[in-house]
Amino acid sequence: MKRIFGSLWVVLLAATFTAVAPAITNAADKKIVDKPFLQDYRGPFIKAAVPKGQDVRKSGNNIRAIAVDTNDTIWAATADGFMQVQGDQLVSPNGATVDGSTYAVLANPDGSLWVGAWNGLFRVADGQVTHDTGIEGPVTLLRRTGKRLFAATPRGLFEKTGDTWKKVEGPWATNIYDVVVAGDDLYIAAWSGLYRQSAGETQWLQGKEQALSRRVNSLAADRNGHVWIGSAAGIDIYRDGRRVAAITPEQGLPSTSIQCLNLGHDGRLWVGTAIGAARFDGKSWSFRHSLRWLPNDNVRDIEFLKDGSAVIATADGISIIRQREMTLESKADFFDKLVRARHVRAPGLMERCRLAVAGDISTFEAMDTDNDGMYTGLYMAAESYRYAVTKAADAKANATEAFRAMEFLQTVTGTPGFVARTVIPVEWNRMADGNRTYTDEEAADHFAREARWKKVENRWRKSDDGKWLWKGDTSSDEITGHFFSYPIYYDLVADDAEKKRVAALVGRIMDHIIEGGYVLRDIDGEATRWGVWSPEKLNNDPNWWLERGVNSVEALTYLTIAKHVTGDEKYDREIDRLLYKEHYAENILKPLRTGNDYFTYIGYQLLAFCYPALLTYEQDPARRVLYRESMEAWFAPVRRDDSPLFGFVYAAFSGGDAKLSACAELLRDVPLDQIQYTIHNSQREDVEVVGIPVEGRRQTRRLLPPSERAVFRWDRNVYFVDHGAGGRWEGSTAFWLMPYWMGRYYDLITPPEK
Repeated sequence: MKRIFGSLWVVLLAATFTAVAPAITNAADKKIVDKPFLQDYRGPFIKAAVPKGQDVRKSGNNIRAIAVDTNDTIWAATADGFMQVQGDQLVSPNGATVDGSTYAVLANPDGSLWVGAWNGLFRVADGQVTHDTGIEGPVTLLRRTGKRLFAATPRGLFEKTGDTWKKVEGPWATNIYDVVVAGDDLYIAAWSGLYRQSAGETQWLQGKEQALSRRVNSLAADRNGHVWIGSAAGIDIYRDGRRVAAITPEQGLPSTSIQCLNLGHDGRLWVGTAIGAARFDGKSWSFRHSLRWLPNDNVRDIEFLKDGSAVIATADGISIIRQREMTLESKADFFDKLVRARHVRAPGLMERCRLAVAGDISTFEAMDTDNDGMYTGLYMAAESYRYAVTKAADAKANATEAFRAMEFLQTVTGTPGFVARTVIPVEWNRMADGNRTYTDEEAADHFAREARWKKVENRWRKSDDGKWLWKGDTSSDEITGHFFSYPIYYDLVADDAEKKRVAALVGRIMDHIIEGGYVLRDIDGEATRWGVWSPEKLNNDPNWWLERGVNSVEALTYLTIAKHVTGDEKYDREIDRLLYKEHYAENILKPLRTGNDYFTYIGYQLLAFCYPALLTYEQDPARRVLYRESMEAWFAPVRRDDSPLFGFVYAAFSGGDAKLSACAELLRDVPLDQIQYTIHNSQREDVEVVGIPVEGRRQTRRLLPPSERAVFRWDRNVYFVDHGAGGRWEGSTAFWLMPYWMGRYYDLITPPEK
């Protein structure tokens, strides 16, 4: 039912002629005030069970229209009959059966319903069905607009007058798609176009000056007299019979394939398209698509519950998009519970989890990844910051558990200082990159593609006690993630005994790297594929030229942390040697060498893990000047990304403009659902797609909100246009929790008022 609601559309009309989302200026940002905001989320999809052997294209999930009655009950006209929502199921109503294909449903103020079916019009009241013989089927449209009731069939448009249906005469084609009353005007969307009937005269609204498209599919009106006209080319806005605005992708509309539109109780415009549902609040558009939000992107109808929740009918079921009031602090609590529920596995490692059934978190299974150590470290840092801010006992316990797991990644190897990528129980029979052999030809093929490739056939090795399998060939990424988190735990959580454990662990790893010639030597005595920080490689081997800057920063960071937690001055002497004898002072001034054909977010994340320690523990003025200059060069290219990790590091250690307001909005917009659904944005008309030659993947020119793109982390390209994993895993939330609690610790975020 297309209701008429008061709203703020007078202001919106002006907004449609300009860029929809105003620029946010942050130069004066001092800190983020944690005020309540509305967080979108959804519950389970609502579907009808399809009997075995039945064609799913002819089922109750193929929804054509919906209605919400006075009791907030949802009713649906489907290809398989008239249905009612009970819980998360579409079922045939008891005693109120309308068999066969139905097209329209309308809720009346008295609690009764009208149902348009293949064989006529039916009224449902008090569980009884009455066939109205005044109109022949099929009845394809039912609308109550103002005080007038309309129905449409392929024979034309009819209006109910008293107890009879009277045909509304006019020059339009008899296939009617929608109708709406605004004041004394009747607007009709027909197969032949848009018409306005007023004072006994009919006007055919066609041509570029009157309508974007002849194919008008949906109409809605607000109390200010504006008529919203959704067509195959966008939205026209009329008032008093005159077109006053048009909305197309140039104004932020994600798709012009509009199939329905409606105005919510709060005045926001909801638009259903063939590729998802869009929402306009007068300033900006939100787009809800993919299985994160909808059971199918083909949106057929949109209605609203009393609390304002949007009920979205699609070609494969119903989704209800709700909102809950949250603060960043309460969102952090939600994400922490998510971690504890599904993302911590023995011996205390934290990362993503696999979903045996795509999208179904009840089927979660523990899994290993190559970055288990890094993300366990991020979680440990988050909980350490949380403990420092709140003194919560569970934060301290979680941080200690995570440290023990990271410590185990070193001791499980049985070596003086080598660190495993991850460990799994020996009984697991499924792991990433299992052991394998290479023929000489296969090895040659790999080497032909990459000169730095290393043949590693035994990635997994059994622990001395026979209980674990640990994975070698550990990368520089993992070592950087470890070193980033150790001093945060050391400074903020560890007692004296625990500090000794941290110092011993850091010393073992650092000495192993130094003794190996600033490479990470695996148990085969050779450097791992990526664990290289040696001056000989970074300065003299062209194969390592691209990593010269970032790996130089990493090596200096490890040494700075080792000096801090152990107090051993030998590490300071190594810093001095690398900086001035081995030219790392020059290397770090260009921390990442990027260009039009090369840009890697992995490097930017790793550098974000380095600067906090360099600028916290280094007291030498000359070194600090170098580190500050290096940080400025690092942050400049990613300032536009609104990353809380990058922004908070920069703000905390430079005091410069880090776009804190934009960082806060990103934290707020990150969806509560962290399942890695595949999301396609290349089909959107408001998105400009560009290519990156080296990555070989297309990306958006502008940054889309997190709620409109796939689950991400700070080491991923946040501009990828199409991305995801089909709902097969759920991401951990350390990427969100760590910068949030870091922001709290460094007073970049003020807590909500209690």
